[in-house]
Amino acid sequence: MTRLPDTDWTKRADLASLVAALGAENTRYVGGAVRDTLLGKAIHDIDLATTLVPHAVIDRCKEAGIRTVPTGIDHGTVTAVLPDGPVEITTLRRDISTDGRRATVAFAEEWREDAARRDFTINALYAHPQTLEIDDYFGGLEDMEDRRVRFIGDARERIREDHLRILRYFRFQARFGDAPEDEAIAACSQLAHTLKGLSRERVAMELLGILSLPDPRGSIALMAEHGILEVILPEAREREQRVFGSLIAHEARLGVEGDPVRRLAALLPPIASIAQAVAARLRLSRAQRARLSCIAERKEDDAAAPRALAYREGIECARDRLLIAGSNIAALAGWEVPQVPLKGGEIVARGVGAGPEVARILRAVEARWVEEEFPGADRVAELLDEELSASSNT
Repeated sequence: MTRLPDTDWTKRADLASLVAALGAENTRYVGGAVRDTLLGKAIHDIDLATTLVPHAVIDRCKEAGIRTVPTGIDHGTVTAVLPDGPVEITTLRRDISTDGRRATVAFAEEWREDAARRDFTINALYAHPQTLEIDDYFGGLEDMEDRRVRFIGDARERIREDHLRILRYFRFQARFGDAPEDEAIAACSQLAHTLKGLSRERVAMELLGILSLPDPRGSIALMAEHGILEVILPEAREREQRVFGSLIAHEARLGVEGDPVRRLAALLPPIASIAQAVAARLRLSRAQRARLSCIAERKEDDAAAPRALAYREGIECARDRLLIAGSNIAALAGWEVPQVPLKGGEIVARGVGAGPEVARILRAVEARWVEEEFPGADRVAELLDEELSASSNT
């Protein structure tokens, strides 16, 4: 019998208290925490499956002095708020009906029945909270060892239950897979059109999740080859895919952490109106939309003056543009965008009447200051003298 290794999280006192409140035989660790612990990866979230119905979970936690939040109680999920981090507790479930976007569920009593409604075999591993022994109903341990991402049961049926599983497949394939499964790829390709029926937010969440991975080039290439990418991001043509691949290689060379918005921008033509349309379609945040638009306005000569670019567009957008161009970003490391050491009042004090002429002179001095790579106040004073002299001679 395979068991979880002892780790810091399995020894948490607050988890032990929660398990004691619910009953060890009524609970199992499940999903990512089990999978990633076996793979030696960092654990971010801990999920518990339980035979108890949600109100019983709430009552037992209350008796033990554990606060709960009904985060998804209609679907059987309650979150226990623990000192060392929250834990989601979900009652065993089985699907009554699904339409690919949402499911109607009923509570179940058997662990295997709950496992059967999950997406991939490597996500259907259940660990006893005390013995740490693992129950594997569909060969997930073997698949994990062989670096194989495999749907539970019929891949097409799993996708028809939730169309988002197409994108989840490619995200998990990038993280845990070697050679893709023919059946899985065929099912994703055949049902790619169903992604159009999903909410834009769900599609964006999974797409950005894929782009956040250390190296998603293989999965993006597979998505393009099998008709999935053109459904969710038709703007990402062959040229854009090459730019995307070059960006990730450049990030790796420089040791720069990959960023999903930057990588999304690389998959789009450098046209602001297209970036704005994609951002609206995916319902990105206001900050993400602004950043995507800024990156889309990149130009071939951006690398000629990196700090001038950062002064105009901000450090973040400048770094994004330079990275996509395959350029060096060393000039921006530790550099803060300065403010021009000149105010309009100083120009007025030199005898220029307040109004448009002050603004014109200020812009002219600022332009030369940027061109000379941000000299100090003494040089700015000289630039102002030169500008005032030129103005008086016209």
